[in-house]
Amino acid sequence: MVAHMPDELTEEHVDDLIQAIDDAIDDGHTQIVAQMDRTDLYDSTGLTALVDIQEKLRAAGGNLKISGLVDSGAQILRVTRLDQQFDVFESVIDAVSSYQ
Repeated sequence: MVAHMPDELTEEHVDDLIQAIDDAIDDGHTQIVAQMDRTDLYDSTGLTALVDIQEKLRAAGGNLKISGLVDSGAQILRVTRLDQQFDVFESVIDAVSSYQ
């Protein structure tokens, strides 16, 4: 499943995102690609949400992969070293294909 992330991955948007992912897990979707090609603003709550989502998916037997990071997002993941925790792909097609 491909989840299009909000333009701002911040405290203001995290609750809706987590609810959407929880609903997806309840529906049996545990292999999720976070399409982040429009996300250009992050805060610590948003980054924590990504880690929490990944943990939920792994506990359900799945995983969270990230695709389409813009330059600012890639830099933030590098600085926080979250790029070492997530599988990051340039394209959504590559990310989805990696689940095969």
